[in-house]
Amino acid sequence: MNYRFQNLLGAPYRGGNVVVVNNTLLVSPVGNRVSVTDLSKSETLTLPCQSSTNLRRIAASPDGIFLLAIDEKNRCLFINLRRRVVLHRITFKHPVSTAKFSPDGQLIAVAAGKLLQIWRSPGFRKEFFPFELVKTFADCNDKITALDWSPDSNFILAGSKDLTVRLFCLKKLKSYSKPFLFLGHRDAIVGCFFGIDKKTNKVLRVYTISRDGAIFSWGYRGGDGKFDGGGLQEISEPESPGTPEQNFDGNLTVKKRKDFDGKNGTLDDESDFLLHRLKWELMKKDYFMQAPAKLTACDYHTGLNMLVVGFSNGVFGLYQMPDFVCIHLLSISREKITTAVFNDLGNWLTFGCAKLGQLLVWEWKSESYILKQQGHYFDVNCLAYSPDSQLLATGADDNKVKVWTVSSGCCFVTFSEHTNAVTALHFMASNHCLLSASLDGTVRAWDLFRYRNFRTFITPTSKQFVSLAADQSGEVICAGTLDSFEIYVWSMKTGRLLDVLSGHEGPVHGLMFSPTNAILASSSWDKTVRLWDVFEGKGAVETFSHTHDVLTLVYRPDGKQLACSTLDGLIHFWDPLEGLLMYTIEGRRDIAGGRLMTDRRSAANSTTGKCFTTLCYSADGSYILAGGSSKYICMYDVADQVLLRRFQITHNLSLDGVLDFLNSKNMTEAGPLELIDDDNSDTEEGVDKQTQSKLAYDLPGSMPNHGRPIIRTKCLRIAPTGRNWAAATTEGVLVYSMDDSFVFDPTDLDIDVTPEAVDAALNDGQPKRALILSLRLNEDALIKKCIIAVSPAEVPAVASSVPFKHLQRLLEALAHLLENCPHLEFLLRWCQELCRVHGPSIQHNSRNLLPALKSLQKAITRSHQDLADTCSSNEYMLQYLCSTSHKR
Repeated sequence: MNYRFQNLLGAPYRGGNVVVVNNTLLVSPVGNRVSVTDLSKSETLTLPCQSSTNLRRIAASPDGIFLLAIDEKNRCLFINLRRRVVLHRITFKHPVSTAKFSPDGQLIAVAAGKLLQIWRSPGFRKEFFPFELVKTFADCNDKITALDWSPDSNFILAGSKDLTVRLFCLKKLKSYSKPFLFLGHRDAIVGCFFGIDKKTNKVLRVYTISRDGAIFSWGYRGGDGKFDGGGLQEISEPESPGTPEQNFDGNLTVKKRKDFDGKNGTLDDESDFLLHRLKWELMKKDYFMQAPAKLTACDYHTGLNMLVVGFSNGVFGLYQMPDFVCIHLLSISREKITTAVFNDLGNWLTFGCAKLGQLLVWEWKSESYILKQQGHYFDVNCLAYSPDSQLLATGADDNKVKVWTVSSGCCFVTFSEHTNAVTALHFMASNHCLLSASLDGTVRAWDLFRYRNFRTFITPTSKQFVSLAADQSGEVICAGTLDSFEIYVWSMKTGRLLDVLSGHEGPVHGLMFSPTNAILASSSWDKTVRLWDVFEGKGAVETFSHTHDVLTLVYRPDGKQLACSTLDGLIHFWDPLEGLLMYTIEGRRDIAGGRLMTDRRSAANSTTGKCFTTLCYSADGSYILAGGSSKYICMYDVADQVLLRRFQITHNLSLDGVLDFLNSKNMTEAGPLELIDDDNSDTEEGVDKQTQSKLAYDLPGSMPNHGRPIIRTKCLRIAPTGRNWAAATTEGVLVYSMDDSFVFDPTDLDIDVTPEAVDAALNDGQPKRALILSLRLNEDALIKKCIIAVSPAEVPAVASSVPFKHLQRLLEALAHLLENCPHLEFLLRWCQELCRVHGPSIQHNSRNLLPALKSLQKAITRSHQDLADTCSSNEYMLQYLCSTSHKR
């Protein structure tokens, strides 16, 4: 199965800065990956490339093509954002606090510790040494925290923790030796910006902002003692022999001269000659807030001349400059705002709160939210796919249940009625009812139409539920307990407790109804798997004994096989009808990998984590996924009991348990070096390290590694369509998909099969040939182009000419077009003709075509629902209009 990483859910933002590309693409770092959100379509996509540790800083080129991603170990990825691939890599020698592209995109300013480095931006061409260091400024006395470029890419503002802002020039003259200093702040610099005249593109002012909420507006005072707000002017001095001819127009320009120092030559740029003669003075200053809150994030929009600032108490302010007029002052959170940024047009504001994992996009003119996403800030424990595979529900230790749209990657509803960790989820067959079990002693039923909790199942005495199941009819709900080792049975209609199944002698962590009958299977740490006849009330009808604790179980979709994993790393396959053990898979060596920093043994001799805690069958039951306390997820062929593939869920070294071999140099007398907390707690620059929230881990003795997350997989679920599967890991919810639309994977390639040949066939009026060529190329864009190019009258002839081996790919393209294309009748005619012509072949090969057929059915059902809603609303509108016309 050719599954590839598709998306990361449950964690839209964890810290660092965010950037807005092409006005509608919001790029944010999530762990060691980069997430891209299309604000116009409300879709989120995570790039497949990974860094070695958590990302701290990102920067995008002005044209939105390139992205710079820098992690905690100062390793930098230069990414092509459109193709989602890494072009170049580089490692900086000092910690990078901020980076920014020049307005022309040719240079990159990198604040590496106290140094300001100017690098030449690499392009698409492959080079042996793509990054070229152009210039280094070493004038700052402390870490640089803020950068800004002038419009001509010749000047750079650099704010530092030494309470100063420096104005650097890229080109150096003999008369220029030191940068200009802006002094007067009493706290660390958070932001510094050039004030630009949007009509003339001239530099008018310089704004410097510090952490204590003070903003200074700097302007240039000329030689006549008067401030000229129209631009930067040169001090008037009498000309002397050898002085080049000057004509300063306020836009940092100078004429070239013919003779300089007695030699023929030209002045490279007027900025070199002008900078050392500028006299900046403080024109105005103000304090945004007198409260004890600290200013933690800010951004300036040059076109609108507006400034947005965020504070540590969750309040943000929007100000019109240079008069400091407050437009908005609102509270959006109780925690610190770690990033604030404008989009290109300046109508949307983006805020991020790292502690809550919250990302907000707010339109300040209409005062409405464009996007509001918040992930789980504790580990995700359980997952559940809806029957149509469109929705994915997640439950976590933060007591919340979230429901995500798989196609867009966005959460559309959050349920927070539980008072303890959510441990199990189950979607009912009706597709609009979700069940959740929690350690708070309740099982709740959620209505996904009205977004409310319409039923709560409780017990006479408080219990802790860790497993959940419902029968196929949805009439009976069962939940297994952690403390009393019992299984409780309720009626879905009445909410009454029907029965209590006793017999287990350990926590019931596995619970599932058979897909074909009313037999309930349960697994427990008492080394047994029991089958219960719930409706007849006979109790346990069968018991399967094991030599070790049983951790989880799962039924095959046809109900003829039962798989369970034990503590010794084995997967047992039972025949539930005959009560016989069919075969076992030993997976200890397959899942083994990774050492914790506190481990005293090597990975080969350690027994920790060498067992499977979650299992999941594929849609057709041919293979099974298994995961546990490891960085690997294993896929096994059930019939042959062989390992098909092993997925490594992350390469993030910021998590514990990723490395197979530990470096002895990192071991000290006080313990592992990485466990010694030497980080600066004063994070006023807003560049927090991206670690998961340690609210509960700060208690004494709570975790041996001071809250450093350990990589593990807690839950695995495969979508009913079989096209994708999800894993609840420490990084978040990883979604893997078989969608190959972005990857070029030809099926029948020849020298004559080219995109040019497809275009030529379309131009010559040969839609049959063009479609066959595009299917052989397996290029998604070409296939859709050829489908749309066929006239409605030619659809039956073209559909009959498609070979059966290309039918699955054509059905997948039609399913995707039905969700995104307005030509509904035309596409439905395509589907009708394909089913008519290839009906017998589809019936004989339904197993192979099942994922594509389910995707097509999902798209048709969705279109039908949308049309039904539209027709009903139009019907009521027409009735209202007719009634009002009669009244008149």
